[in-house]
Amino acid sequence: MPPLPPRDHRIPKDRARGMSRRYRDSLPVPRKHGACGCTFHADQVRQLLDQPGVKGLRIYLATESDGSPAIVLMGADANNNDMDGGMVLELGFPCPPYCDEG
Repeated sequence: MPPLPPRDHRIPKDRARGMSRRYRDSLPVPRKHGACGCTFHADQVRQLLDQPGVKGLRIYLATESDGSPAIVLMGADANNNDMDGGMVLELGFPCPPYCDEG
């Protein structure tokens, strides 16, 4: 797998809110819990990123065994490979209800 090329991933907050709003508006009503995203504790995300060899953050859209949406966070190395032996995060707090839906 090729290494990731340089890129500035930052975007203005109003653009991010607009993108998120368009996605939420495209979902059938009522929206399922967790359909819009998840919140993770910053200290655990920092732990994941501070692992030796981690050069990026991989975010997987996933599905729980009960069919509910999930998000999995995993480190990626300099060659863009999953850090299989490292920390993996899931069980984020689902949005809605744990979010600012502005």
